[in-house]
Amino acid sequence: MRPMRPERPVSPSRRTVLAATATAGAATVVTGTATAAEASNASTRPPATAQPPTPELRALLREIDPARIEATVRRLVSFGTRHTLSTQDDPVRGIGAARDWILAEMRSYAATSGGRMTAELQSYVQEPAPRIPTATRITNIVATLRGSVTPERVYVVSGHYDSRVTDVMDATSDSPGADDDASGVAVAMELARVMARRRPAATIVFAAVAGEEQGLYGAAHMAARFKAAGTDVQGMFTNDIVGASRADDGTKDPYTIRLFAEGVPTSETPEQAATRRSVGGENDSPSRQLARFVRDTADNPATGMRVRVVYRRDRYRRGGDHIPFLEQGYAAARFTEPAEDFAHQHQDVRVEDGKQYGDLPEFCDFPFIARVARVNAAALWTLAQAPGAPRSARILTAALTNSTELVWERGAEPDLAGYEVVWRETTASEWTHVIPVGDVTSHEVDLSKDNVFFGVRAVNRTGLKSPVTFPSPQP
Repeated sequence: MRPMRPERPVSPSRRTVLAATATAGAATVVTGTATAAEASNASTRPPATAQPPTPELRALLREIDPARIEATVRRLVSFGTRHTLSTQDDPVRGIGAARDWILAEMRSYAATSGGRMTAELQSYVQEPAPRIPTATRITNIVATLRGSVTPERVYVVSGHYDSRVTDVMDATSDSPGADDDASGVAVAMELARVMARRRPAATIVFAAVAGEEQGLYGAAHMAARFKAAGTDVQGMFTNDIVGASRADDGTKDPYTIRLFAEGVPTSETPEQAATRRSVGGENDSPSRQLARFVRDTADNPATGMRVRVVYRRDRYRRGGDHIPFLEQGYAAARFTEPAEDFAHQHQDVRVEDGKQYGDLPEFCDFPFIARVARVNAAALWTLAQAPGAPRSARILTAALTNSTELVWERGAEPDLAGYEVVWRETTASEWTHVIPVGDVTSHEVDLSKDNVFFGVRAVNRTGLKSPVTFPSPQP
């Protein structure tokens, strides 16, 4: 038998990196000897990159009011139908009446902002197209809270205020749309109300869009306008079907919200796709970094919710208003309830065996919607107060070494304090190690770039951290 080769010693610097970067009390590596209970618990522990809520954020979350959310949902249902093809000039029924009420509410919030928030209609005429038989005006309601430090950096939250029954072309029957999607509109409106009196560093846009059920028309128009204007949208969330915690079998999960996040970007060029295939990173799109950021900031006792990130663009055979933003190259993700009740969703209002069916307010869980709003608020407010994600992050690959050199551009935020390098095994879904590197634009880690994934995030003077940027290879 050939004698065994002695194990190659780990250099002191590499041992130092491994020891110093494991954040105490954060990510736990589950070994092959772990019990099933330990493995299960590990998935619920905070990731190494988790950010606890600040006192400012905790105060904001306490202001989110389930009663106001319920009032918003019931008011939207009161318009009878909000179908995109319904009447637009009736003061009490149809999508036009709903549009005018939402605008008035948003303007009342803007009045408390000291001039920082504006609310306006964003309209265009959609020519005949699938599910649009005649030229139809589609109108979004957009409230913009301008940032006080880096207003050019923008984050968007939306819900769609149009509704439908089973027949997607039926524009006259009652279509309450409580869960789908007055619940999402109520989230966006409640965040606008609570945040209007505050001063975010970056700009936040609160939107109620139309045309979703007919083909995502309103969101597509909004995303295209942002793109044409060169707007730096660094994150977008749509809230669609976030009203109920009950599944169609009657089971409830009132403390979980799903977040759908696309992997390989929709807008990726063939050259970018080829590079990604050669180095990995299929799980590291900007949208998935955004989803990890939501876990970092909103999956905690302050929101009372567990964020279940789903690594998919959306559910089978369906899509939401985040998709037009993805198609424009923006990071975007969709919140939706843990398990939908298809017996109620998109059903005509009817009574069977003494039970009323349809997408009605009685189906909604208003404390649950409030917790969903807190998840959105925790992520959005931290995004707006933290620095933007680092730009032009790259891994230098020209030298064949067992270390990794990372470079990036310094951000322009006046309160920028420095950067952190994060890393994880290629088989891990979340970042497991954090290395503070200071106010620099390059750093060398004594770990092989062939064996693990790296990322970079920015830190400001109050300790808030940006989403992670996944570096691209630079020969």
